[in-house]
Amino acid sequence: MFGIKRIKVRSFEMGLHFRDGEFRGLITPGDHWLFDPLGRVDVQVVSRRAPFLIHEKLDLIAGSGALKGYAQVIDLHDAQRGLVWIDGRFASLLPSGLHAYWLEPRRVRVEVVDVGSPRFEHEEAKVVLRNVAALAWLETGAVGRGCVGVLFLDGRFAGALEPGPWAFWRGAADVRVVEVDLREATLDVAGQEIMSADKVSLRINALATYRVVDPRKAVCAVDDFKQALYREAQLALRAVVGGRELDALLADKQAVAVEAAGLLAPRAAELGVEVAALAVRDLILPGDMKELMNKVTEARKAAEADLITRREETAALRSQANTARLLADNPTLMRLRELEVLEKIAACGKLNVVLGDGRLSDKVLNAI
Repeated sequence: MFGIKRIKVRSFEMGLHFRDGEFRGLITPGDHWLFDPLGRVDVQVVSRRAPFLIHEKLDLIAGSGALKGYAQVIDLHDAQRGLVWIDGRFASLLPSGLHAYWLEPRRVRVEVVDVGSPRFEHEEAKVVLRNVAALAWLETGAVGRGCVGVLFLDGRFAGALEPGPWAFWRGAADVRVVEVDLREATLDVAGQEIMSADKVSLRINALATYRVVDPRKAVCAVDDFKQALYREAQLALRAVVGGRELDALLADKQAVAVEAAGLLAPRAAELGVEVAALAVRDLILPGDMKELMNKVTEARKAAEADLITRREETAALRSQANTARLLADNPTLMRLRELEVLEKIAACGKLNVVLGDGRLSDKVLNAI
């Protein structure tokens, strides 16, 4: 019929009735006939399967009160955000502004949170952070195992973050998290050229073991605390080695390490670091000095070998003199000695032995 409009709204839909651009009310599910001879009526059918009512004139629709009983209207201020849960599952995050969500057929819950505090903390934070849509509003990261996160907000120190994920609202503050490893670590101080007290140039390799005890100092005191600790270890070793002669250095490297560690510890504490140990691994001499040291060692060993030889010869002669004196004082032992000699000779050939007066050795005839 002329001027009559048929409007069909299904069970999961709702009609928005406008006349001359002004919102007039909702049209509930069913068949409806509207008289509109001049074409001034506009009915927009929206689905309630979409949880939120999104419309350019939402302020007019919400202000009319027509949504009461069908939809919930929330108005989020600048310092508020909304966590949206649909059918018991986290779905999205709402920015500040006017929003409306249908009360059915979906189960929608909006949790209003305050962003006055930059850090996002929630009992189900892990679920929220797994949602891609939420990441557009949150700046996220994680602190590794055995580490601590030094937090700065707008350039000022704001505390320390324990191991695990963290999140801050975007735009709430300029967030910077510096991760500092609290576990024991080693620093290799290698290839340093140092001159000893007796003007011998050598290269020294050392190894420092340390751990961070004050993360804030480690981050704020210097730009790079590891590089600063390396430089301080070099200076400590240079001071200790430069005050000793080469022989003293080679004789007791441990004393060098202990003294250098004592010099390094106060400066390391200013960097928020505790030095557990400092060890000297190698003392490398230049080529000509190494050759000279080898000659000295060779001469020393040769002298020791000659001394041992002389000592053994003296002992042998002393033993022979004692034996001769014993044989001279005891003729029976002398005869036994002669018999032992004859036994050895008999093993090598044929013997004819004639016994008589005189010494037995004078009567021996060896017939080969």
